[in-house]
Amino acid sequence: MDDILLLEEVERYLRGEMSNEERILFETNRKNNAELDQLVVEHTYFLQGLETFGSIKTFKNSLTEVEAQLISEGIIGLSPLSGKAKIVYLWKKHKRNIAVAASIAGFISILASGLIVSFTSKMGNENYRVLVDQINKTNREVNKLKSIDAIEKSGTTKPEVDFRATGFLIDRKGYLITNAHVISRMKNIYIENRKGEFFKAEALYSDKEVDLAILKITDTAFKAVSSLPYSIKKENAELGEQFFTLGFPRNEIVYGEGYLSAESGSDGDSSAYQLNVSANPGNSGGPVINGKGEIIGIITAKDSKADGVVYAAKSRNIITLLDKLKKSDNQFQVIKIPNKTELKKLDRVHQVKKMEEYVFMVVGN
Repeated sequence: MDDILLLEEVERYLRGEMSNEERILFETNRKNNAELDQLVVEHTYFLQGLETFGSIKTFKNSLTEVEAQLISEGIIGLSPLSGKAKIVYLWKKHKRNIAVAASIAGFISILASGLIVSFTSKMGNENYRVLVDQINKTNREVNKLKSIDAIEKSGTTKPEVDFRATGFLIDRKGYLITNAHVISRMKNIYIENRKGEFFKAEALYSDKEVDLAILKITDTAFKAVSSLPYSIKKENAELGEQFFTLGFPRNEIVYGEGYLSAESGSDGDSSAYQLNVSANPGNSGGPVINGKGEIIGIITAKDSKADGVVYAAKSRNIITLLDKLKKSDNQFQVIKIPNKTELKKLDRVHQVKKMEEYVFMVVGN
């Protein structure tokens, strides 16, 4: 049965418009067809979401009408507001309704996306793909709306984000390393920690050849850490050496592990390693840490032609980059990279927990 016709039959079933014979046949098919049963369940939730949204909208309209009537009869009165005071008043008055509406809209969008994607995979209709794109765009706007209240309470300003990657501290006072290709696309750079706090940052020095860049957190809200628990390895790592990675291919930190599969990078690049590890966009700039708690590399790229093949700039490039920065401006002589590791005697779980505080999401627009 055509998917559109099938959806119409599901709606007829849920609305009780089928005859007794049709209903019995439909329920029999539903028991024998898991996909049909799943479609009925999803569409039930979808219709319930629409009904709930309609009820809330009707209720809000009723409240507005009652308020207007009370004002017109002189039972209640409103003092005139203007400027910022009026905006603040309107926001505080309606933010709960906005949050409810946003939640419902998000719920409906997710259900609709699921249904449409299901149809798209079967029918390959370009019109459905356009609809999915529009719904996903709406979802992003809804998520922004839902985050307003949380941002207001925390006092944290959340920036608009077009690009995301990873970076980590190389000095306790807020100096970080990431990829040059990451910041080259950003006019405004921010650092997000694991608490969801954002800090303004700026690029100090970058080298496209090794694809590395040094950043400095310039936000006065950032507090320097007491020390860094890892060291930067100056010598090359060994072939087959085991390591783990931390990065942000999604909105939370992700752990990975692998081994050094070649002592040079793409096309024999001696400034990089070839790694065997899982990585995705967002992992760029993430640290590669061996079992002793030493940084041996920084992830730079993924080989699109080979599964699980990733390239990383060697850690000694950090030292070279710092030397160039210090020569360009004496004020950066104060940067001191860590040379001792506190991770050596810890098991892997505690090594990761210790590292999380010093690995950041690099975001910008």
